[in-house]
Amino acid sequence: MMNQYPLWKNLIIVVVLLLGVLYALPNIYGEDPALQITRARAGELDTGMRGSVLATLETAGISYKSLESDDQQILVRFNDTDAQLRAVDYIKAELGNAYVVALNLAPATPEWLQSINALPMYLGLDLRGGVHFLMEVDMNAAAAKAIEGYAGDARTLLRKEKIRYSQIRAEADGVRIMFRNPEDRDRADRLLGDEIPDLGRDSIDTGSGDAGIFLRPSEQELREIRKFALQQNILTLRNRVNELGVAEPVIQQQGAQRIVVQLPGIQDTARAKRIIGATATLEYRAVDIEHEIDAALAGKVPAGSRLYYRRDGSPVLLKKRIIVTGDQIINARSGFDQQSGSPNVTVMLDAKGARKMLAFTKESVGKPMAVVFIENKTKTRLVDGEPVRTSSKVEEVVSVATIRGVFSKRFQTTGLDSPQEAHELALVLRSGALAAPVEIIEERTIGPSMGKDNIDQGFKSVIIGFLAVLVFMAIYYRVFGLVANLALTFNLVIIVAILSLLQATLTLPGIAGIVLTVGMAVDANVLIFERIREELRIGNSPQASIQSGYEKAFSTIADANITTLIAAVVLLSFGTGPIKGFAVTLSIGILTSMFTAIMGTRAVINLIYGGRRSAALKI
Repeated sequence: MMNQYPLWKNLIIVVVLLLGVLYALPNIYGEDPALQITRARAGELDTGMRGSVLATLETAGISYKSLESDDQQILVRFNDTDAQLRAVDYIKAELGNAYVVALNLAPATPEWLQSINALPMYLGLDLRGGVHFLMEVDMNAAAAKAIEGYAGDARTLLRKEKIRYSQIRAEADGVRIMFRNPEDRDRADRLLGDEIPDLGRDSIDTGSGDAGIFLRPSEQELREIRKFALQQNILTLRNRVNELGVAEPVIQQQGAQRIVVQLPGIQDTARAKRIIGATATLEYRAVDIEHEIDAALAGKVPAGSRLYYRRDGSPVLLKKRIIVTGDQIINARSGFDQQSGSPNVTVMLDAKGARKMLAFTKESVGKPMAVVFIENKTKTRLVDGEPVRTSSKVEEVVSVATIRGVFSKRFQTTGLDSPQEAHELALVLRSGALAAPVEIIEERTIGPSMGKDNIDQGFKSVIIGFLAVLVFMAIYYRVFGLVANLALTFNLVIIVAILSLLQATLTLPGIAGIVLTVGMAVDANVLIFERIREELRIGNSPQASIQSGYEKAFSTIADANITTLIAAVVLLSFGTGPIKGFAVTLSIGILTSMFTAIMGTRAVINLIYGGRRSAALKI
């Protein structure tokens, strides 16, 4: 009897091992602290941007390792984090809010490995840190938005019941509604009391015949508004992070109006910052074609209208009444307009928004409708050497189109600058509009949560345990033990390679899963080798003992690994955070250990002993 694998099996093992080494290799090169510079609104960088960044660094006396650039981004690598953190404030102040300057850890992987998509695996926050954003929700804006909504509801109700009013104005703490006489005021008071009972109502008497109502939300109502805004923003941010594909993120409330977002192992931090911090949304408004734009520019803006500007600077007069807002958009996809070829976003509305749009388009065919792009921006400037942030709200008309037919739930928005902007706007709209603007008040790369010393000790314990297993196997099983050690080493290499290929996130619980896998792989070899010893004791030949040992031990090994794999899959399906990290590495490790401990060691044993009819086994 001869123990030999056919050539194709040996080739499969060699190819797997070579690919494993190749794709595990990027993990030894480490990372550089870096700054990633992109446009705030997706698109290509200006041609002189590279020179501006270099000039800023030279003026500030900050040394850098290298600078890489293309049409979409500039990546500046530094030798240490101190230089990185000093550079970010100077470059932000120089470039303004037209660009995103994000902290990053850029892999130092050689280009020849990157060309075959060999990248290092992600490390979790507890191993390498990651991007940390501390975001503050503008609660005043949340209250103001709710009050604007109450004003719109009141306007709709009064018009429906044909109650005449002279003014409806949203103020800081409520809605002021004025009437020509007390009779209309009283009718409105009864109507609003029935339809909007949650609001307090105060009568207004001017003494000149006019009368009014002041609608004000109670303190309890304001608390609910703020609470909802915070919860809605957390949900929206979580949806956006899911769109980015970040593994095991942390998104949680901090205090009454702040949200912490931590993204482990993120590579494109500039895009992450742009997407997560984006407050972009859309409003659809009717164009005021009844009044002259020149009069509005002269300061005589009609009471029910407001002056806006297109992106090219030209003015346009729009109605104050909002047809549909971004929070009524349930889906959005970017694409290209079939007629003009320009970038567009196909929007789908919820039931309420669809009813509003249907009602508006029925009565407005042939009239223009405008799309207003709204974004809250934060600008950083240096004052006495200290960075100072100021917020501003940008409202631009991106499109004015004539309504050609009646539509409701689904339609297109055009007028965007680039396909990248259309893609990112669709992503933001699809993940949900923020209930209130957010500002990133702190941004940093964070270190391991358990401390560098603890992590070093953890890795040291893994290495010591691994070496102890190698020594034991070599002494106890001799040549077979050395073969098992070789398989064990390649098992770890293949696990790292698969984690790198999948761009999975390795955490401390994930390392625990790898350690457990090492034990299971050794356990499989122990079962095989002890079975071979038993076969030799009962007088079987060495070749027959090898074959019988592998075949008879296989069912036991398979049962043990399959039951563990089932448990790992359950943890992966229902677990979150650290539990999922443990399950990922355990699942991968079980599959790779089956390959190396059974097929891999068998191939090496066959090469050593399989060609000899009579072999003295030292086991």
